[in-house]
Amino acid sequence: MAERLKIKLSIADRVYPLTIDPAQEEGLRKAAKNIEQLARKFEQNYAVRDKQDVLAMCALQFASKVEQRGIDQQEDTREVNARLRALDELVNSKLSIK
Repeated sequence: MAERLKIKLSIADRVYPLTIDPAQEEGLRKAAKNIEQLARKFEQNYAVRDKQDVLAMCALQFASKVEQRGIDQQEDTREVNARLRALDELVNSKLSIK
């Protein structure tokens, strides 16, 4: 079993100490960096009262992207299934002729 790694991530002017699996480090650091960048963008472009508002908007932005990907995948899956059914019907109709 791999050793646990202790890291510190800075998000919205706060430091969060974490103990993680080494395989998680890159993803967590990238996520923290993305949150910081998006928070700065919100602070620069919108009137925000405090960091809580900024973090709530960041959470909403990231969560909506995840949800939209799920919706898009469902739509893609439905389209693929419809095409496979049509192809299956075509193959079956050609096989039935013989």
